[in-house]
Amino acid sequence: MERDALADALLEVGPDAPTLCDGWTARDLAAHVALRDRRPDAVVGILARPLAGWTERVQRGYRDGHDYTELVDLVRHPPRWSPMSLAPLDEAANTVEFFVHTEDVRRGEPGWQPRPLDPGLAARLWRRAATLARLNLRRFDATVRVEAPGHGAFTVGDGTPAVTLRGDPGELILFFYGRQRATLVDTSGPDDLVDEVRRARFGL
Repeated sequence: MERDALADALLEVGPDAPTLCDGWTARDLAAHVALRDRRPDAVVGILARPLAGWTERVQRGYRDGHDYTELVDLVRHPPRWSPMSLAPLDEAANTVEFFVHTEDVRRGEPGWQPRPLDPGLAARLWRRAATLARLNLRRFDATVRVEAPGHGAFTVGDGTPAVTLRGDPGELILFFYGRQRATLVDTSGPDDLVDEVRRARFGL
C-alpha cells in the first residue's frame, strides 16, 4: 500500500531531508498529505491560486504544530470519518499521488535507486500513464510515442511519432508529473523536441 510506503520513506529520511517538491522538506510534504486528508476546506487552495495563502497557513499549522513522528503517523492513518479510512477507496484515490510523493522523498536523497514495484502496482500506474500523457502533451506540437516494455505502448498525436519516451510505468508516471529530471526514461528524437519535452512544466 503506497500510503505505508510514503510514511516509511518519510521516517527513513527524517524531517529536514530535501524532496523533489521545490522548497519542501520531508516535514513540509508530510504536512501537505495531512492537510489533504483532514482539511477539505483548505485543499481547494492547491488548485485555486486565490486561496493558496489559506492553504499554506493551514499546512504550516500541521508542519509546525506536530512532532515529526506524530505528523508521519497522521500520514499513515487517515481520520476515521474520512472515506480514505476505507482501504479500497484510499487505494483507488491515492495510489498514484502517494507513489509520486514516496518517490519525491526517496529521490530527493543522493544515490537513489528505483525500487522494484509490485506487478499489480505497475499495472495500475501504466493504466494511468495514458491519461496523464494525453493531458500533459495536449499543447506539445509533435507526436509522441510512449512505451513501457512488458506493458504496452500508445501514441499521443495524429502524425508520425517524432519523439519516443521509453521507461517502466512508475518512471513514466513521474515524468508526466513533472519530475523529468529524476526519472529513468529514455528519450529519442530531434534534440530540440527532446529538450522541450524534458523541460516542459508537466503535472496536475
